[in-house]
Amino acid sequence: MAKITFMGAGSTVFARNVLGDCMCSEALCDSEIALYDIDAKRLEDSDIILNAINKNVNEGRARIKTYLGAENRKEALRGADFVVNAIQVGGYDPCTITDFEIPKKYGLRQTIADSLGIGGIMRGLRTIPVMKEFANDIEEVCPDALFLNYTNPMGILSGYMQRYTGVKTVGLCHSVQVCSKGLLEKLGMEDKLEGRVETIAGINHMGWLLDIRDKDGTDLYPEIRRRAAEKNATEKHDDMVRFEYIKHLGYYCTESSEHNAEYNPFFIKAKYPELIDQFNIPLDEYPRRCIKQIAEWEEEKNNILKDGKITHERSREYASYIMESVVTNNPYKIGGNVINKGCIENLPADACVEVPCMIDGNGVNPCRVGRLPVQLAAMNMTNINVQLLAIEAAATRKKEYIYQAAMLDPHTAAELSIDDIVKMCDELIDAHGDYMKMYK
Repeated sequence: MAKITFMGAGSTVFARNVLGDCMCSEALCDSEIALYDIDAKRLEDSDIILNAINKNVNEGRARIKTYLGAENRKEALRGADFVVNAIQVGGYDPCTITDFEIPKKYGLRQTIADSLGIGGIMRGLRTIPVMKEFANDIEEVCPDALFLNYTNPMGILSGYMQRYTGVKTVGLCHSVQVCSKGLLEKLGMEDKLEGRVETIAGINHMGWLLDIRDKDGTDLYPEIRRRAAEKNATEKHDDMVRFEYIKHLGYYCTESSEHNAEYNPFFIKAKYPELIDQFNIPLDEYPRRCIKQIAEWEEEKNNILKDGKITHERSREYASYIMESVVTNNPYKIGGNVINKGCIENLPADACVEVPCMIDGNGVNPCRVGRLPVQLAAMNMTNINVQLLAIEAAATRKKEYIYQAAMLDPHTAAELSIDDIVKMCDELIDAHGDYMKMYK
């Protein structure tokens, strides 16, 4: 039987989805499941919910045990075959609040701030030291484990683990699975969903839908481009930024418009405030979500439990399918985040890219994609520059790399002077206190 260790198990809804999926798999249903977190209350919530799922859908076949705090982390990991990572270092309060409020003082507005931009840089820098501790323990007590990273910033964290530790790592994001389905539904092309064939490659949150064809092999992009242009011209909706990508770059990308609004210098601009309304951009969206989720958690927990009658149906999240494929040696295809090493010829070899990967008993096997269209590679490079410099900052603990990462961030550089960028970085590092003490 497999051992699955879930780091950040206090992310209860996500732990429920991933581990509930495992309990729905015949190859994984009798696994040993180790739940690890540093928050006792949230860990207890997850334990209650997952034990209810285990009882109701799995006949109690999984063995579930909780591990609280850093002093128990090594035991949670010992002998693990798979490690799922879903931690959030610093949480909403104080760190997420800080990542939004200090940049606002400098005139820099954000939407999500967890993957790129100054918020993504800071989140990566405070998370990597914790993940390095995880890596040290994994290398000691479960050196053959496959590390499934779901934590953002994906490109920074997965790239660090793959380049600077000996842990076998793949980064996972559900935006690949839902990309083309969501696009076709938004454009009223649901009749093209069944049997469609697609290719997606690029980087996390900016993977490109390079090709999409219906079951008969007909290229769907001409009609997608026509309908997307018409929709942006005639109505306000929640995906206007990505539809504008289609208009000017020719292709759609994986992650939402609220994310992509802050990955470039085009839409959030103090000089052109009308663009916020024109493209329906939700500034400060992530803090609003956090507040809502925190306020609604107890009610949500009660709804999930349903008087102990909780059930679960297997989701589209990759994690359980990857584990199942490794255990059974039955091949399975995913979109995974891996070190490039030539998979995409016109992106750097040491960049973390999102490409098709085949999974089997040998683990994760990235596939060669070739060259991206030049304009798409150029867009990816503006984000990769930031990711590589943030990784260097974490690996060397040198402040100048933090400044340079922020200087090369497309949105930050479009709004602020170099002097203000440096001042903002210093203020953020100081405000994050012990979470960023290694960079002072």
